[in-house]
Amino acid sequence: MSGLDLFETERLVLSGWRREQLPDLVRLHGDPVVARYLSTHGQPWTIEAMEAALEEWIALFATRRLGKLRVTRKTDGVLVGRCGFGIYEPTGEPELGYSLYPEFWGNGYAVEAGAGMRDWFFRETEMPQFIGLADVRNAASIKVLERIGMTPTEVKPHDGVPFQFYVMARPQ
Repeated sequence: MSGLDLFETERLVLSGWRREQLPDLVRLHGDPVVARYLSTHGQPWTIEAMEAALEEWIALFATRRLGKLRVTRKTDGVLVGRCGFGIYEPTGEPELGYSLYPEFWGNGYAVEAGAGMRDWFFRETEMPQFIGLADVRNAASIKVLERIGMTPTEVKPHDGVPFQFYVMARPQ
């Protein structure tokens, strides 16, 4: 593992980003299929939004070991997407989020990365819980949150779009 690697799962390595990896994020979040449920407007992210997100993730990783991480396959180092914790601005809570390139959907990578982040969170932080949320139309993302053991709490608007909110409390 390198200095930016946070941890490994059975098939994946989760690691921090470097600024020169912006083209990877552009390919991921610039894809209309991927972006469909990632924002309330459902459009691909702008270059400016991706640059700002990357800076935020790099800073969160450097200061708190949080942030959305690169997810690569162990076997060949291929980038499959990103997964990790951001901060949900309205409440300040850690929020689990993920997105994968479409060619890697259906392989269990989001569940594996999400479960790895869940385990890391409770092992490495003192925080009592984290949240997750998904556009109610995004059945695949809802399934990931449920498969890693998160509990649905409420459906409420997030920038005018109905989102299912989830919580994962520290095990007793």
